Amino acid sequence: MTTNTRKDTSSIHYRHEDAAYFEKRGLRRHAGPWSLWALGVGAVISGHYSGWNLGLASGGWGGMLIATVLIAVMYLGLTFCIAEMSPALPHTGAAYSFARSSMGPWGGFVTGLCENVEYVLTPAVIVFFIGSYLTGIFETEAAFQPIWWVLGYILFVGLNIVGVELSFKVTLGVTLLALAVLLVFWFSAFPNIDFSAWALNIGEGGVLLEGGNGPFLPMGIVGALAAMPFAVWLFLAIEQLPLAAEESVDPKRDMPKGIILGIVTLIISAFMILFLNPSVVGVGAYALGQSGEPLLDGFKAIFGSGTAKILALVAIVGLISSFHTIIFAQGRQIYSLSRAGYFPTFLSVTHGSRKTPHVAMIAGALVGLTIMLISFVGLGADQSSAVIGGTLLNMAVFGAMCSYIAQAVSFILLRKNYPSMERPYRSPFGNAGAWATIVIAVVTIFFQLSDTTYRVGVVGVAAWFAVGIVYFALIGRHRLILSPEEEFAVAHRERADNA
Repeated sequence: MTTNTRKDTSSIHYRHEDAAYFEKRGLRRHAGPWSLWALGVGAVISGHYSGWNLGLASGGWGGMLIATVLIAVMYLGLTFCIAEMSPALPHTGAAYSFARSSMGPWGGFVTGLCENVEYVLTPAVIVFFIGSYLTGIFETEAAFQPIWWVLGYILFVGLNIVGVELSFKVTLGVTLLALAVLLVFWFSAFPNIDFSAWALNIGEGGVLLEGGNGPFLPMGIVGALAAMPFAVWLFLAIEQLPLAAEESVDPKRDMPKGIILGIVTLIISAFMILFLNPSVVGVGAYALGQSGEPLLDGFKAIFGSGTAKILALVAIVGLISSFHTIIFAQGRQIYSLSRAGYFPTFLSVTHGSRKTPHVAMIAGALVGLTIMLISFVGLGADQSSAVIGGTLLNMAVFGAMCSYIAQAVSFILLRKNYPSMERPYRSPFGNAGAWATIVIAVVTIFFQLSDTTYRVGVVGVAAWFAVGIVYFALIGRHRLILSPEEEFAVAHRERADNA
């Protein structure tokens, strides 16, 4: 039975649902610190296989290095903010939950909408790169690409639906295997590199320099800043860990450990791949700046085409790892907003016996796949590759940047307005880390909007935000439900008001 219980000063209407509502939306606890580490690293690791390299075309190797350093600083600030907030607010809502507690229902909804764009589009970009690798390995026609995408979604949405135990086992296994493949690449690349001749083979204006030894910043400092959206791909989605809070055995202890171990692992891997992949003899920064499968190009140069295909088949586990884990996050993110009434509530129903948010995962997958297929059919195989591999990537990054700004603002406001809130872990960087996140994220967005190639996609995301805000203003704010995130936020607000 449903009864209305609250109407706050912002005309936000809540209703209290009975136990049966939440029984149909139950989750199962399973994850420990290493499962969480694998969830964070596994979600990101595909960015070390494909995607980051497109930034070489914007800023050259030196520009990409500067961009990566700046983005690494941003993610350090962000992850330590999350390491403090997630055990203090251990709910599946993650970014939405942080913003809901600090900025009210409107802040929670807008933050959730930003994160939703990231988690719907990121798997689409990753499965595109999976298709690129498989096309190279099996030498299928470009027109066959959508088949790879559909098969990828069916297989990994299915694995995530089977159960959280299997999902985390697969996540840990493929993450370890993905890192092992990177280790093989690093050690095999070291004897086969010529940094000056190949990593510095981009001249001023982005032209190819035969023989290399080009400038450190061929496109200047502006090129370095323009490469920032692509450097994000080396770390994008580490912030998804708190989405597993209600499936973690001890989130107050394990969340900080998992996310800090994860970001340290990713920073080491990011700088290794940035140095070695463009430096391999026969590859080079210029070619990688236009490649859909840079790691495969590196393997080909080292081992030859025949052996490289075998290694690339193994290397694809990096993409699979990220695809699998972000499907997990996508489901939980949609589930949490739906359970609280921000999205239609049918999306939060979980599987009767397996307790996984199967409806949310299927719905998110269908939206991502539909966007890809519309691009493919409307633009053709050649042009759609640029849109999906580049434009959708930037759209996902734009959604992520907006989410990061909101999470950093949430951190600052929670420290200011709720100083007595129990915090099992406190960020050593404090508000300085949050401000660094905000500044670098704003700069990244600015350079996304400065790039005419990707501006249409970013504007498209902004339009989607506008549609969502209109929906919430007219309908959603009248249908909110006192889910765990909402109960927590309302209770803390009432305590603060009465203090």
